[in-house]
Amino acid sequence: MSRISVIGLDGSPLSLESEERLRRAELVAGGRRHLDAVGVEPERAAVLGGDLSGSMARLEAADEAVVLASGDPGYFGIVRVLAERLGDGLSVTPGLSSVALAFARAGIPWDDAVTVSAHGRDPRRAVNVCRAYPKVAVLTSPEFGPARLAESLEEEGWRRTLLVAERLGEPGERVFRGAAEDVAGMTWEDPNVVLSLDESCGVGDKPWISGPERAGGWALSEEEFEHRSAMITKPEPRALALARLAPRPGDLVWDVGAGSGSIAVESSRFGAATVAVERDAESCDRVRRNACRHSVYVRVVEGAAPEALEDLPEPDAVFIGGTGGGFEETIRLCASRARRAVVLTLIGLERVVPAGEILESSGLEVETTLLQASKVRGVGHLHRLAAETPVFVVAGSRP
Repeated sequence: MSRISVIGLDGSPLSLESEERLRRAELVAGGRRHLDAVGVEPERAAVLGGDLSGSMARLEAADEAVVLASGDPGYFGIVRVLAERLGDGLSVTPGLSSVALAFARAGIPWDDAVTVSAHGRDPRRAVNVCRAYPKVAVLTSPEFGPARLAESLEEEGWRRTLLVAERLGEPGERVFRGAAEDVAGMTWEDPNVVLSLDESCGVGDKPWISGPERAGGWALSEEEFEHRSAMITKPEPRALALARLAPRPGDLVWDVGAGSGSIAVESSRFGAATVAVERDAESCDRVRRNACRHSVYVRVVEGAAPEALEDLPEPDAVFIGGTGGGFEETIRLCASRARRAVVLTLIGLERVVPAGEILESSGLEVETTLLQASKVRGVGHLHRLAAETPVFVVAGSRP
């Protein structure tokens, strides 16, 4: 029999085996509410919270111990910490996870959902996942609860219905479903889990893999996008730009001077949240249609840079495909705001060196590449190379 048993609590009665292990254990560790729920005597109780080093030492010294946790302790729970510290000799009896219970309360399937944790982690990544996906479960923390999450999702273009499930399986359980602005104005009790839902995608297609299926391919052909008069970043420079932007789930990417929105759409296909900034109204509509065509979310902001960028949430990476009259000001602002990278595609040589200098002066390491691509074209029974317009890709990255 394992020396340490981990028991998940979900409000249901304990099994006879779990009750027997609790009775025999010389030490029972868990949160205060868990210890109170099963009536553990103070002399053999260890409260888990904050610095775990003292509790871990007591667990290591005990001949037989039980650790109490919420729901499924192997799912974003304490089993990871125990396995790293104490080895693999654990016995785990899971309860229903809070995520499973929350989706059950919502009455919708969750095999296509994304689960993220904001507990002890940077919450902005959880927010960006909610912006990018239609069905997300967020494991919150006392420092980043439902109200703060809701405030980030009130913005136009990222509106979601939120389901807040607090104290699941406990006597004080409460489930609330409503708009982000409603959730932001309310007070919530810990522990809770929040579902961020696009109501139009409540059921979705039958999946074959858990979570959202990743889109295949990148640097898509021009035919994959609606564009005006070939005003689109070509696949070859787009491939390098995407490699330098490195969009991924949890990121926010700005596509400035978006045109057709090809960079924003492809970044969204990689799982990033995206904002397309474009001053032309017809192009904004075009970006929306391209996003819809590829089944991704892109927040479209109609306006000219740099003014239109001032109130946007902080980006991880920025692509600048067009700047209009505010070239230097736009690059400087983007370089000051981007957490990881700024990438530009330029045709005019006169702008290449100044762009690199601005990025370097903002503390970024700069790489400039000239891409010259040619397509093979048929001429009768022969073939020739048809050169595309050379493009400079200027990429700045944080050391």
